[in-house]
Amino acid sequence: MFLLDNLKYNKDGLIPAVVQDYLTSQVLMVAYMNNESLKITLEEKMTCFWSRSRNTLWRKGQTSGNRQHVVSVAADCDADTLLIKVLCDGPACHTGKISCFYEDIYGDSQTDLFSLRQLYELVTDRKANPAEKSYTNYLFDSGIEKILKKVGEESSEIIIAAMKRNKSETVYEIADLCYHLLVLMADIGISPDDIIRELAGRHKNAPSDEKRT
Repeated sequence: MFLLDNLKYNKDGLIPAVVQDYLTSQVLMVAYMNNESLKITLEEKMTCFWSRSRNTLWRKGQTSGNRQHVVSVAADCDADTLLIKVLCDGPACHTGKISCFYEDIYGDSQTDLFSLRQLYELVTDRKANPAEKSYTNYLFDSGIEKILKKVGEESSEIIIAAMKRNKSETVYEIADLCYHLLVLMADIGISPDDIIRELAGRHKNAPSDEKRT
């Protein structure tokens, strides 16, 4: 077991901490800890950092409610950086973004994969910042009954396509359903993390023979 006394703090008594989403592996933020904030983090199982700008302890989410529940803490090979995996109650960034790392500088289009999380962020951004002639905003403006009607329609179309064993058509209809489900989630206030937590909880509590699948 690694000893806390082996950690190497900088001249200011601080050590950088990389915070990562336990469920998605997304890097959420980088902050600093001192010996006291690290001990509080381990004791309370909630992230606590040292604010260099305010020169004081900073419990993440104490004001916003976006707390980070600590799953694990690891040190790197040089013992001068921490990796903290967490379960989040909300966005990590003060801007409302899930991660603080959203300003793209470079991206290889061949390896930069699109994700449902990115689509969800686009949908929630449309809800917060309506755009003219946006289909997403049309759905939000039409209300929950319209959104649910579209979810039902897309579900039926998947069944029809799958019954025909038409792979490309089924993929197309599943994509439509995924989009409309994300709109529904955003309208109700459900995040992808809520769904992942539910699935992770089911997996954890499932009989061992079911976990093989």
